[in-house]
Amino acid sequence: VQLVESGGGLVQAGVSLRLSCAASEGTFSDYAMGWFRQAPGKERDFVAAISWSGRTTWYADSVKGRFTISRDNTKNTVYLELNSLKPEDTAIYYCAAGMIYTGWPLVGSQNEYDYWGQGTQVTVSS
Repeated sequence: VQLVESGGGLVQAGVSLRLSCAASEGTFSDYAMGWFRQAPGKERDFVAAISWSGRTTWYADSVKGRFTISRDNTKNTVYLELNSLKPEDTAIYYCAAGMIYTGWPLVGSQNEYDYWGQGTQVTVSS
C-alpha cells in the first residue's frame, strides 16, 4: 500500500483545513487508517483513526470535537477535517494503514501500522 497525503498549508488560527490521504495498491478496505502528527522537537503522536468500514472512529483528546476523520472506500481515500485550528496543531501530519481489527487501544499505536505516507505540513499562525 502506498499512501500520499495532501492538503496541508499555512493558515491562521481558527480556520479549517481538510487533509487527504490517497492509497494505491492493496485493498484499501482491508485496513484501518490512522492520522498521526509530529510537532517540531516532539515525538509523533496519535491524532485520529477510523475502522476499515468507516463505522468507528477514535480521537486524541486534544482534537476531539475539532477534527473529523472519514474515509471513502470507493475512492481509496481517508480524510482529516481540521476545524478551529490552533497554533499548537502545527505539525507534520502523517496517514498510516494497518490491518487492525480490534479497535482501541491498538489503533492508537504507531507500531500497529504497516504503511506510512510521507507527511504533509500544517502550520497555524496566531
